[in-house]
This record gives sequence, C-alpha cells and structure tokens, in this order.
Amino acid sequence: MAEPVTIARPYAEAAFRLAREQNALPAWSDALDLIAAVVADPQMAALIGAPQVGTAQVESIIIGAIGKQLSGEARNFVQVLAQNRRLPLMPQIVELFGALRREHEGAMEATVVSALPVDDAQLKTLLAALEKKYGRKITAKVELDPQLIGGLKIMVGDKVIDATVRGRLDAMAAALTH
Repeated sequence: MAEPVTIARPYAEAAFRLAREQNALPAWSDALDLIAAVVADPQMAALIGAPQVGTAQVESIIIGAIGKQLSGEARNFVQVLAQNRRLPLMPQIVELFGALRREHEGAMEATVVSALPVDDAQLKTLLAALEKKYGRKITAKVELDPQLIGGLKIMVGDKVIDATVRGRLDAMAAALTH
C-alpha cells in the first residue's frame, strides 16, 4: 500500500495550483487548516472512519459545520476528498501544501528541537541568523525533546545542525570507542 504522503500529494498539488491561479494562497492555507482541524476532531475522525456512514453524509456534515467559511472551490475540495475517502489525509495535504507555498514564496521551514522551551526573542534571533545563512525567509516549527539534555537541533531542508548536549555526548562516545 502507498504511503499516505504519496496519496496526499496530488490533492495538495491540485489545491496549490488552484490557489495560485486565484492568487489566494493565504485563503487556501486557512481553509485547509480549518478542514484539517475539523477532520482531526476525535468524534469527526470516528465518523469519517465508520463504514456504515456514507461519504455523502460525511461531506454534508463537514460542509454544514464550516461551509460558510469556505469558498465554493474549497467546498468542492471537501466533496472530492470525502467521495474518495481521503479526508483522513488532511494533515499530509496541509503539510505538502505548506511546503509548496514556502517554495513558491522563496521561503524555507526550519524545525527547531530543544530540550527547553524557546522564548520569542531567542527564536527571533535564531531565525535572523538562519535567514542570513540561507538567504531566504525562514519559518520555524519548535519541538521539545527533554532527551537532548540541552542545546538545539535545527533542521532546515536537508541540513541538520546538531548543537545539543546529547549530540556532543554521542560524538565523544563514538570517538572513544574507535
């Protein structure tokens, strides 16, 4: 069976093409985030996954709940996803759409993993340094991992900057065993 991201890609690309043609990337981002939030609700997820509930019912419930906040094209997108039983792929669709948008806008996303919470001033300083290094606008997703002990691990594109205590300890252990 294909990976969910592989199945989600054509839907994300179609939404992106339409959003770009309409010059409505922010509106489509908001719409996809809203649809994903509704689909992620545990009760809605159970309803979507229930075999006795038809796709038309699922589509009707979602459109009934948020349809007024969606453009006609976004409602059609929900219908296509419901009919093809692809609504559970919304997290992957949102992620892929975001990546396409960042690429289109010349931006990159950094994942910053820290042992401790990163405050806004620290994040702003870090993003400024990354933007200078890569020459592009950088957005950040911050994750906490107490196993790092201290420091940061930063992933931008295919590059990893490991400035963690855990990384240094692992490097020392490897050096001592060889």
